[in-house]
Amino acid sequence: MSPIINPDSAGKERTRSTKAIVLAVRQLAKQSQVNQEAKDLAAFIAMALRIISDGIDISVAAWEKRDYWIKADKFRMEWTWTGQFADKMKVAVFTDDWGTVAILSAQIAQKFSKIVVSENHRLGKPWVGAYKQLASNQ
Repeated sequence: MSPIINPDSAGKERTRSTKAIVLAVRQLAKQSQVNQEAKDLAAFIAMALRIISDGIDISVAAWEKRDYWIKADKFRMEWTWTGQFADKMKVAVFTDDWGTVAILSAQIAQKFSKIVVSENHRLGKPWVGAYKQLASNQ
């Protein structure tokens, strides 16, 4: 039998999510007032960070099987902030604390400053309807 290849691995999902977060942060920075799009953007950032955080253990499982504990721990430490920021962003969105959303967005932009998203990306606007989806998952 041939091995089963998963085209949507945790690494690819993390890459897709980071690029989408960069786009969302850029778009959120352009917002001049709190409207539905701003809420969708902030909610999407929270959900995408949670997706990244949830994929950490999946990513390091292969390294731990091969006893690469230091590499696995380093990777976990590198991405631990995503879960914390996701929780803070979610709370800020639901309490309408837009000052905190702005601060978190700036910190996220700084963390992802090396991520390059081309002008011809195919990501679209993944944040549309994110606020409603985040509210229903709560």
